[in-house]
Amino acid sequence: MSEPTGADGVTQPDPNAPEFSLQSVYVKDVSFEAPRGPRVDTEWNPQVSLELNTGSEQVGEAMHEVVLTISVTVKNGDQTAFLVEVKQAGLFGVRNLSDADYRHAVASIAPTVLFPYSRTVIASLVTQGGFPQMLLPPMNFEAMYVQSMLQAQQQATLNS
Repeated sequence: MSEPTGADGVTQPDPNAPEFSLQSVYVKDVSFEAPRGPRVDTEWNPQVSLELNTGSEQVGEAMHEVVLTISVTVKNGDQTAFLVEVKQAGLFGVRNLSDADYRHAVASIAPTVLFPYSRTVIASLVTQGGFPQMLLPPMNFEAMYVQSMLQAQQQATLNS
């Protein structure tokens, strides 16, 4: 079976094909707090706490904004050295996706696209704040999505 072609001989995309395409990436919100600045009174032995969250909102007929929020709190001993939060957003063209495919795209595919941008912003803020370079490790959002689906299934089984 061949792809449909227009009068000009150019292959036309199937209007019923599923689509989840990146249109733009931008920082929606950013916060950096260092209560004591880069002063460290004891040996630098940071304890890092990392939180990830993803949300989405329809902003047009076939356009959705997906926001990946990353919060990093670093303590040295019992004192907070710094807190950084980045809301990295992307506009995605969305068409012809089932509910399950849409949830997968928002929870796995979009964060995978947005994470490297967030990671760069966080690294830059931490360095500009006077602290040693901080590079977040790579994240496997697909594995996190599969794990959350398994937990939801197990919870549904327990509740039934």
